[in-house]
Amino acid sequence: MIIVDTALKAREAEGRPIRVGLIGAGFMSQGLANHIVHTKTGMRLVAVFNRRVQRAFDLCQYAGISDVVAPSKQEEADLAIREGKVVATDNAFLLARSTKIDVLVDVTGSVEFGARVAFDAFRQKKDVVLLNAELDATIGPILQVYAEKHGVIFSACDGDEPGLQINLYRWVQGLGLTPRVIGNVKGLQDPYRNPTTQKGFAEKWGQNAAMVTSFADGSKISFEQAIVANATGFVVRSRGMSRGLEYKDDIMKIGKIYDVEEIRKLGGIVDYVVGTPLTKLYVLAEHPDPKQQHYLNLYKMGEGPLYSFFLPYHLVHFEVPNAIARVVLFRDSVAKPLGGPVVEVCAVAKRDLKAGEVLDDYGMYMTYGEAVNADEMCRHHYLPEGLVEGCVLTRDIPKDSVITYEDVSLPVDRLADQLRAEQYRRFRGETWLEELIGVKA
Repeated sequence: MIIVDTALKAREAEGRPIRVGLIGAGFMSQGLANHIVHTKTGMRLVAVFNRRVQRAFDLCQYAGISDVVAPSKQEEADLAIREGKVVATDNAFLLARSTKIDVLVDVTGSVEFGARVAFDAFRQKKDVVLLNAELDATIGPILQVYAEKHGVIFSACDGDEPGLQINLYRWVQGLGLTPRVIGNVKGLQDPYRNPTTQKGFAEKWGQNAAMVTSFADGSKISFEQAIVANATGFVVRSRGMSRGLEYKDDIMKIGKIYDVEEIRKLGGIVDYVVGTPLTKLYVLAEHPDPKQQHYLNLYKMGEGPLYSFFLPYHLVHFEVPNAIARVVLFRDSVAKPLGGPVVEVCAVAKRDLKAGEVLDDYGMYMTYGEAVNADEMCRHHYLPEGLVEGCVLTRDIPKDSVITYEDVSLPVDRLADQLRAEQYRRFRGETWLEELIGVKA
């Protein structure tokens, strides 16, 4: 990001670094905080929120920050930041409302809480960058509407898979090719994994077991590919995408697993495979010009019709500052929805579920998420995986069955439910969800 690093150097030289507030102090936030503090020019970490405020203090210690305070009032927080101190707090709205913070980075993975913080930040004319794919995939399109209404940027991030895929997609388009497949690569896919099975891996790396479970059971990649679909208009061929299809051959030949005519008719698809070595994501694209096809063949890209472009890694928090700079300095959203949702993530029973049970959150023991086209999601009234927590089952659900809104009683007064209902009405002209929430809320 050559333009970005030059612009950040200019901000540093002007004595106007971008002031960053972190929402969440978990594993990924620790790495990001340490990166900003020690290696990023033109950027300053000024505040950290966590529900358990000690975690915010622990993050600051991890990053080598010594001058940390815990104000309880807005004016105290703003004064501390102005004096060069770092604020640690269990009140996220101090960050959202601070005039001394330029951008919030949401690293929570929470849909309901993330929606409330983002809404408050928008009202204060504050940009929001997401390391929260669950929020983006569930109600990102309607939150984008409110961000634009308030003149701010609401963005996915560089480093995580959706941002990387969109960056590669835009680059391939810039070469004059037509992208047809945007793919992600997993090392493992097992929808029945849970925090108990993933406990050892999580402890080894200091991660949250539920978040690790969402990687393993397919929920996370479903959220990620929904974001990519909503930013490109691409769809899934069927619910669940390729559902763990293994591919361990040459990444340059991965186009052979796709029916070119099928994906042309669909306009483009998002997908994933399991097991391709040394590859993290790929874009398969066509070139309509036979003359350019000749050059691509010369350049070792093969004979087509699908040419493979890929990245071998994703470095997550190391690249998040690029997104922060793109948003604050260039007003560039990394993976902006084109409009309403194209692909969503439905909730599927991880085991046989019984009426009266209260659903736990994604990455836990009761459900996993699958990417599905929005038409099917809306038509069948599927319950989104991002909003399962706290829903009470009103009937038995067999293992591997999709859960619908008619199968549950919703928690009361969730902003995310209201926003999702508004999302359907605004982009699809559908009012059934608003009516349903009016009955159940």
